[in-house]
Amino acid sequence: MRALSLGLLGLAATASVATINVATAQTKAAPKAQAAGPEIRYFTSIDGLMDGNADVILKETRQGKTVTAATLDVCYPAEKGSDRKDRFVANLTVSGTTLSGATQTQIDKLPVTVKINRRPTGDTFEFKGQVIVGQTTTSLTSADNADQSEKEFQENQGSDESIAAAPKDFSEVSPESIAVKIKLEAALDFVRSLRGQNVEVSLSSLSVSCDALRAGEQVINLAVDPERAADFVAKAKAYPGVVTVGWTAGAIDMERTVRFAATDWKSGDKIDRSKVANALSAVLAKTMSAKVSTTAWDDETGKLKLTFKRPSQVMPALELTENVEVSAVVSPDKPGTTDKLILWISTPSVTTVDEASGAKLALAETPATDEESDPRDDNGAVAAVAAEFKAQRWDAEKTGWK
Repeated sequence: MRALSLGLLGLAATASVATINVATAQTKAAPKAQAAGPEIRYFTSIDGLMDGNADVILKETRQGKTVTAATLDVCYPAEKGSDRKDRFVANLTVSGTTLSGATQTQIDKLPVTVKINRRPTGDTFEFKGQVIVGQTTTSLTSADNADQSEKEFQENQGSDESIAAAPKDFSEVSPESIAVKIKLEAALDFVRSLRGQNVEVSLSSLSVSCDALRAGEQVINLAVDPERAADFVAKAKAYPGVVTVGWTAGAIDMERTVRFAATDWKSGDKIDRSKVANALSAVLAKTMSAKVSTTAWDDETGKLKLTFKRPSQVMPALELTENVEVSAVVSPDKPGTTDKLILWISTPSVTTVDEASGAKLALAETPATDEESDPRDDNGAVAAVAAEFKAQRWDAEKTGWK
């Protein structure tokens, strides 16, 4: 028995030694942890360039804490006080704490040289140096700059642009409002092609923004008669350089919009504008205690402009007159074939004038807050229009017609 026990103990010891050897071998065979790869970091709040008017993005590639590459993207006013923008992108050489490089501007083709010193200051960074664009030298001193990750940078690049190429209806986009996204190099010729067409171009959309320069694409906003909008969209799609075209947000506010059957308000396949204008002006005149002055349709935008007159309640003995202006848009409720129309009316715009005979009072209008506005300005106009046109109102809570 004693011999057997000793034999078993020997086998156990041998097995333990074998286990230790195997574990040791596995430990030796385990590969070393791989060094972390390069990391991209961004600075987007560097100030001081171009009198503080520049939009600056500095992109760094780092290996650990060491910067291995950098790119400086600067968008700025092409002339002092101008809305016109120019931009340059410089790939920078890294030499210790110094970032330097040369390039030319995107629009005016001006030569650019960059030399910046970068210094960590705790959790932030300080940048000092100078940028020369053409004959203009700008000194840079910017402290307390925090960096951000690639993910954080991309999340902050979200665009507010919304273009619906084929909207299901006009509840989220406006029937007269068209947006054309087009390559920058084609934008000028496209805008020139709009001369003589019955469209209204948004002046602000002609300015090329920093986002447009960086994307290489510009969005031109237009207003088009809703009955011609679908044809315009189809034609614009075929224009060289157009990326996308469709409807976008515009005049329509669903709270002030009604929907009704088209049958009684059409003449052939067109909306009977005369009938709509007469019915709408009569309803509004009644609700606003006013008399119809003028009705006019805009051939470009398809908007109806209505003006009314009524006695002012400010010192009635002065016999002052209030001129009330309301705009309206009538349109099919969606692109394509439909048996419904929608009608939007704006909130009234009121100005007071002295139209009495003889010498006139010069009156200065003081903008009133909503709380101070005359209740007659609207007085349930949308509800009255809905009743006249046997129309539905928009349910904001259920986001549908009721």
